[in-house]
Amino acid sequence: MRHFLDLDLLKPDELALILDAALDEKTNHKFSKQAALSGKSLALVFEKNSTRTRISFQAAMQQLGGQSFVLDAGTSQLGRGETIADTARVLSRYVDGIMLRTDGHDKLEEMARYASVPVINGLTDKSHPCQIMADLLTVKEHFGDLSKRRVVWLGDGNNVAVSWVQAAVAFGIEMVVSTPDSMQIPSDVQDWLANQGGHRVSFSNDPAAVAGADVVIADTWVSMGDEAEGEQRLATLEPFQVNQACMAKASEQAVFLHCLPAHRGEEVTDEVIDGPQSLVFDEAENRMHAQKAILLWCFGLIGG
Repeated sequence: MRHFLDLDLLKPDELALILDAALDEKTNHKFSKQAALSGKSLALVFEKNSTRTRISFQAAMQQLGGQSFVLDAGTSQLGRGETIADTARVLSRYVDGIMLRTDGHDKLEEMARYASVPVINGLTDKSHPCQIMADLLTVKEHFGDLSKRRVVWLGDGNNVAVSWVQAAVAFGIEMVVSTPDSMQIPSDVQDWLANQGGHRVSFSNDPAAVAGADVVIADTWVSMGDEAEGEQRLATLEPFQVNQACMAKASEQAVFLHCLPAHRGEEVTDEVIDGPQSLVFDEAENRMHAQKAILLWCFGLIGG
């Protein structure tokens, strides 16, 4: 059983293989031409709103010759109290794989525990591995060797930052996570990192850490579930805004990434996200290509 739950659960060579397959599919459409997932079906289960995750997975399945079915809390029994475990066991009788986008990471783990088909993490409050595979694909096709890049995260130490830290360890990337002291990545992730040998990840509370960065990454400051403390978060994070002055401190070749949706004028300005250094929309497209490769890996069509 090949679940895709978190980047730290896969070996670095497996992640590299998935990236190579994603780049090959984007360039040559090898697996799409073969309709590699013909006869396969994927359940897309949403307990959180989605644009890119929903459409990119649907497009990926269709282009690979498979099909997908969307369930959300408002139109399924999950919204009326059916357990994750029961949902997992039922869906496993109907489909070949399950993608879950939810809040608690424990729900994802429960889905994987009771499903008899591969389960993919479409986002939890802890991590967002599919997004980071798309980010890595974007950096790889722009720069080449990932290990030679300096990546700087600016803002909240959220689920996307956590998956980026896991990726940095796997690929030997130099990464600085720059956050306010009150918004560092979770302590259990820091403990995990402390037990990893030879990594190049460090932490800062100074936005000036962006100096010399090849890749500057930001994310929404007020995510789903954070609305109640929105004003306070905005005030705390204001020094970490990615604007033209911020990008000028990075390297001359620096690029900007953001997983979207962006709150323009908060974590990033129009001049940056719409400017020549922005790879944001390439990054959004790459969700589809990365997810094709993840699906192929989960279904055993690439890898050992």
